[in-house]
Amino acid sequence: MDYQHILYAVEDGVATITLNRPDRLNAWTMTMEREVRSAMEAADADAAVRVVVLTGAGRAFCAGADMDELKDLDPDDISDTTWTRPFDMNRRADWQTRYSFYPAIGKPIIGMINGAAAGIGLVHLLYCDVRFAADQAVFTTSFARRGLIAEHGLSWMLPLVVGHANACDLLLSARRVTAVEAKEMGLVNRLVPAAELAAVTYEYARDLAHNVSPRAMRVIKRQLYEVPFQTLAEATIDANREMALSVRSDDFREGVAHFIEKRPARFTGQ
Repeated sequence: MDYQHILYAVEDGVATITLNRPDRLNAWTMTMEREVRSAMEAADADAAVRVVVLTGAGRAFCAGADMDELKDLDPDDISDTTWTRPFDMNRRADWQTRYSFYPAIGKPIIGMINGAAAGIGLVHLLYCDVRFAADQAVFTTSFARRGLIAEHGLSWMLPLVVGHANACDLLLSARRVTAVEAKEMGLVNRLVPAAELAAVTYEYARDLAHNVSPRAMRVIKRQLYEVPFQTLAEATIDANREMALSVRSDDFREGVAHFIEKRPARFTGQ
């Protein structure tokens, strides 16, 4: 597929989706929305892809919505069903809304935050599973300063990641947060000098791609995103069921074999 507002590449088991409007600080557009969704689904369907990295071109991750589109936004567009896929009765509805589909992607998604992440850009990095940030990155929800609200599930996801008190602070004030403060509150997993961000992120991504069972990652990711809806007993019952399936899997047999034989793993995801 030819993309206009993103770049998509696969190398060494890692798919990279790059928001590619550097002259506009990767401001979010409807075209970008369609293309990111398409690229995420392509990565999920590609057996050669084990991990996904989402980043931005130039000096920003995503500076928020493109103001030229936002100022003319049709209120009905927000819940327009053209932005969603047909409902799948076999999947949790929570992960089938317009932007909340990242948890339904069966592969780890790493946010590589190379610069400013604001508004809808912050929404997308929160739906990533792991977040690495350059030490010069800055973050802001921005919505309250534009007369907007916590959109696209942010009022649910942000407290899950940084806690209720920090979420209240970030959403109500819409203030700018430095990378250091973002790390302290748990908004990002790792803080890296800007010049080293790509190398550190891809070293981590390749380690997952080469040395970790795709099947295990897929199941563990689902388990983690089920937890907010489960009791401890329900999570344990689910884990017991998945454990019984895991010990019958090819990846389990390979996991034991490569450890005993002291050789690199050859996981198939089966």
